[in-house]
Amino acid sequence: MGIIVDCDYDFPEIDQRMIDTLVALGEKVLRAYHRETAEVGLTFTDDATIRQLNKEYRGIDAPTDVLSFALAEGCEEPLDYGEEEELPPELLGDIVISLPRAREQAEEYGHPLTREVLYLTVHGLLHLLGYDHQSEEEKREMRAEEERFLQAEGWGRADEE
Repeated sequence: MGIIVDCDYDFPEIDQRMIDTLVALGEKVLRAYHRETAEVGLTFTDDATIRQLNKEYRGIDAPTDVLSFALAEGCEEPLDYGEEEELPPELLGDIVISLPRAREQAEEYGHPLTREVLYLTVHGLLHLLGYDHQSEEEKREMRAEEERFLQAEGWGRADEE
């Protein structure tokens, strides 16, 4: 249960320390939303693969930084199995991150790759938990949540200055 990290390619940046940091932050997000039993797949891939996924699932023929694939729409409460029963994992969904795109964005924004990957992971998780950014109000709310989790770990925007 928790965050399961997979790498399609040999990305040396995705070392055990990075994986441990991602898993710890991801599990904090899940706990904050009372989704302790949830399981999320986190895959790192290249621009060509994420472009194909973006085209296939969103109709956009361009690479992107992160895609989220929810297995259930919205932020539904998990089922109550009672105290006696062992909880099965709640399969929340998958997050796919283009590491080349994350590298470019980290350089563009002038912060470490770790911060960018953590941001994209939290962003993807929040989408799986029902957040979106279609309107300005939704965008502000989602950005505030992203920043809340990143700041708690010392990776917030204010921490970069």
